[in-house]
Amino acid sequence: MKNILLFILILFAFSIASTAESDKSKPIRVLVITGNHSYNKETFNAMFASFGNTITYQVAEFPSAYEMFLPENRNKYDILVFYHMWQKITEEQKAIFADCIRQGKPVVALHHSICAYDDWEEYWHIIGGKYFHKPTVVDGKEFPACSYIHDVHFIVNVVDNKNPVTEGVKDFEIFDETYKGYYVEPGVNPILTTTDTTSTPVIGWTKTYGKARIATLQSGHDSPTFQNSNFRKLLIQAIQWVYAGKK
Repeated sequence: MKNILLFILILFAFSIASTAESDKSKPIRVLVITGNHSYNKETFNAMFASFGNTITYQVAEFPSAYEMFLPENRNKYDILVFYHMWQKITEEQKAIFADCIRQGKPVVALHHSICAYDDWEEYWHIIGGKYFHKPTVVDGKEFPACSYIHDVHFIVNVVDNKNPVTEGVKDFEIFDETYKGYYVEPGVNPILTTTDTTSTPVIGWTKTYGKARIATLQSGHDSPTFQNSNFRKLLIQAIQWVYAGKK
């Protein structure tokens, strides 16, 4: 009898180990959310294609993308990548959107996604930052309207080289659009900074929102960034890090 029980326990443990190993070998299913901002789709998609079989990805555009936050659709993807600058949202959509993230759907937020939702403060706390199009008060502090400059050569400094998102990445030069004056939520973990005077100093951070891991990268305007090997490395490692924290 003892031998039978031992055999069953070994078989059960082997089954769990096999399932875990199988899950590791599966590609991460990425849902990219776009809308209200144009971009070079060819080079943007080529960036995701360069990650090979580590991920699969599909693109959903607002407003129809709101359907993907519904509970019945959340098992169709593993993580969200925000690359939108959407503004219109109803109270019902706010509740479903926030609940989706809070319940454990991880997010990687890129570039102009920190410009979205001028009138929905909770979104700013989901991704940990906000570019303001108009003077705005947050936590009692007034922020003036932010500014941006296209086509800037600047140095990205890695300030947390122990973070899995920045692993193996050293300071590098990038050619991108900078944002200046945007809000960075107190308590986020800064991972990237710049000393360029056209930019807010912190340009990359990690945090959590509810059960979900969040990684935000301010860069990502156009083809030179999509084709930058260091940015690609940051992006795939951000995807892997937020996915690894799924609960």
